Amino acid sequence: MKALILFLILLVSSYAFGETITESPHQVWKVGERRWNVEEEEHFARWVESNLTEDFFIRHKIPVDCADVPYAVRWIYARIAGLPAAATTKDNKLIGHWSTQWKHLLTHAEWHKDLRFRKALLHMLSETTTRTLPLDTYPIRIDPESVTSGTVFFVTESHSGVIGRVILDGSSDHPLQAWEATSPAKIQKLSGRDFLTPRPESTVFSGLVKFRWPIFKNGRWEYFSSAEHPFYSLEQYSTDFYEGRSDFVAAVARRIDPTDYDPWEKLEKVLDTTLRYLMARVPVVQEGYQRCRKGGCQEGSAQWEIHSTPGRDGRIILLMDHLHQIIESNHLDPEKVKAKMEAISIPIETVQSVTFYFLFQNHLWLSPHPGDSIEARWGLKKCEMIFSQIQTAQKAIAFIEKTYRKRDPKYADFAVGQQLEILRRLNEEWIKSACKEPPPVSQKKKVRR
Repeated sequence: MKALILFLILLVSSYAFGETITESPHQVWKVGERRWNVEEEEHFARWVESNLTEDFFIRHKIPVDCADVPYAVRWIYARIAGLPAAATTKDNKLIGHWSTQWKHLLTHAEWHKDLRFRKALLHMLSETTTRTLPLDTYPIRIDPESVTSGTVFFVTESHSGVIGRVILDGSSDHPLQAWEATSPAKIQKLSGRDFLTPRPESTVFSGLVKFRWPIFKNGRWEYFSSAEHPFYSLEQYSTDFYEGRSDFVAAVARRIDPTDYDPWEKLEKVLDTTLRYLMARVPVVQEGYQRCRKGGCQEGSAQWEIHSTPGRDGRIILLMDHLHQIIESNHLDPEKVKAKMEAISIPIETVQSVTFYFLFQNHLWLSPHPGDSIEARWGLKKCEMIFSQIQTAQKAIAFIEKTYRKRDPKYADFAVGQQLEILRRLNEEWIKSACKEPPPVSQKKKVRR
């Protein structure tokens, strides 16, 4: 395999440097003889892991939706590293670092202060969608060498994101941790979660993919052939890929990290990861409450985007659910687990703390809204939060039906099914917690086929 990769690197180099390139002073940025190769992909992966955070696009004031995230991350890094970048527009034109239509704008050494680059970036994002992603990417092998930070995942023509971290120590539910955004495009926080996507479609080469490498050939920029990239493979579309696994997500996890961890060791690793998220949430909640408690952070506003915690809370919920799964599936001693969790204290205010065990039992009721009380933010007002989350799930179903039902019914079924399962659990908890009113939603609704 290493010999094959070396051969392909040399082949790319022969394409890239076969012609002399005269670069225009008016193009978006210059690349000289810099080209993508395996080593540059490794540098890109490290940059993504170190720099991409939930507030990355807020800090740099860049509006994005789900399809924009992969393109924006790739172009920004390419601009920083002086590497080629390209994108196929909705009218099937290839634009890139060589484009000159923004020559009237000033440049700057720092990418986020470079007016020419920022204008080109926003134009590119407006001209690309999940429908153009198959033209700019290629499917890859599913192994730790190929699936690295910055790798793109997308679901047919409806949703996409990037892998933000690959965790190979058993401290997360899934070894692939993803960053994604929602529609419509706006300046927003990224949402971090475990990798989750339905089975990929070979007709559009959805699934796990990487960006193609632009090369200069015959006097113009074009893409290197997909099949000749060193990570190229169609294995994720084969039925053999799923052998012994229930679904695509589980099959990917096993390929990336096949280690069988000791159950108690696994519990401790995931618990430590969850505790880091909880402790990092403490100052975020406190600052949000100070700035938003008087109603100055309406949902959807810029201040709400900055101080709310839906993505962070979603990650905590997934980790807590994974802890439940580890305990139950391995029949760990519940009293021993309880004692370990009760010994851990999280200081939510100067004079108030909650134990890890309390949050383990009540993690579904964390409020993401920055204007809520500290008690509500940490699950101490359970019935109010159950009601709020039921309303959120109902809104999510309405959004999915409106946005995806006609153009991608399979994804709509998948996404609505997830929300219906959330509603089922919320209603069970409403009844179990003896909340005063009847459950505020019926469970009769079914996924439409």
